[in-house]
Amino acid sequence: MPAAAPFVSIMVPAHNEGVVIVRTVLSLLNFDYPHDRYEILVINDNSSDNSAELLAQIQQTYPERNLTVINTDAETGGKGKSNALNIALAQAKGTVISVYDADNTPERDALRILVAELLQDDQYGAVIGKFRTRNKNASLLTRFINVETLSFQWMAQAGRLQLFKLCTIPGTNYVIRRDLLEDIGGWDTKALAEDTEISFQVYRRGYRINFQPLAVTWEQEPQTLDVWFHQRTRWVKGNIYVILKNLGLVFSKEGNRIRFDLLYFLSVYFLLMTSLILSDSVFVLSVAGIAHSSLLGFNNSLWIFAIGLFVISTFVTITTEKGEMTFSNLLIIIFMYVVYSQMWLAVAAFGMVGYIREQVFHQQAKWYKTKRYQ
Repeated sequence: MPAAAPFVSIMVPAHNEGVVIVRTVLSLLNFDYPHDRYEILVINDNSSDNSAELLAQIQQTYPERNLTVINTDAETGGKGKSNALNIALAQAKGTVISVYDADNTPERDALRILVAELLQDDQYGAVIGKFRTRNKNASLLTRFINVETLSFQWMAQAGRLQLFKLCTIPGTNYVIRRDLLEDIGGWDTKALAEDTEISFQVYRRGYRINFQPLAVTWEQEPQTLDVWFHQRTRWVKGNIYVILKNLGLVFSKEGNRIRFDLLYFLSVYFLLMTSLILSDSVFVLSVAGIAHSSLLGFNNSLWIFAIGLFVISTFVTITTEKGEMTFSNLLIIIFMYVVYSQMWLAVAAFGMVGYIREQVFHQQAKWYKTKRYQ
């Protein structure tokens, strides 16, 4: 990193985050990045809890630090993460913008590593770090999520980066060039999956996104099925919006850089869901004795192969993380194939129906606030 480190504006959108916001802000204040070269902008977005009081106490405790709290009301705020980030961007001073969710506790060197990586190449429009599950042992669901997030990052993020020089900005623990953000026009306020949308815009402008797993943040994941279902449904609806918004680029020269990702997201949210529905239907009909296949042996072999491929590839992937190569995780992965994939099928179907309903009745998509835990 050069002697004069670039000034960074860290933006934290927060709506009713009193349970976790103090821990998050204190971890951001503890970065080993030069303290006079970064500011923290917390958007207390139309909160009705004690977030404002807690944030004011932190400001009083650390008056010498660049900590700004932006309190919005029902008129200016409460309209989702993209709107909150755009409000902060208008007040930000940094040439580099960083985003952290309100439930994150990044490691002390995370920001320094991300910024240093961004400066390595002018073609890097953004650099993303790795996120880990802070509450992975809270429930069976968080055990599933821990495996899911690790395998996603090493397969879909690191794998796509290695093969296609593509990866997707997550909602947290990343840095992006301020001039690039301004050229894009900030975050799309209609996009529930603002991270996917901003990724496509970065690539469309000729920049790359790099993945730096040494920059780590720990985040809190849903511990109950209800919270998980609502959060993931928002993801589905958000990604469908982004896919349809950019679908025309599949056949245009402008879409060369993101064509693979468009096809990737189309496969995940349409082809995969169709395949799961077809597979489950055939299985149920077969068990009920309604449908029969003359290729029974082949079908059984295919099922065994699919399960084995899923279990082995996922287990090998998570063993890149210290402490994750355990027999219990192997059992979790086997169970995930039977249970978690079906849960995702329900989420994908519900999210798609919800998106269609919103379009037909011209309803504004609502941002679901993920519940936090102590």
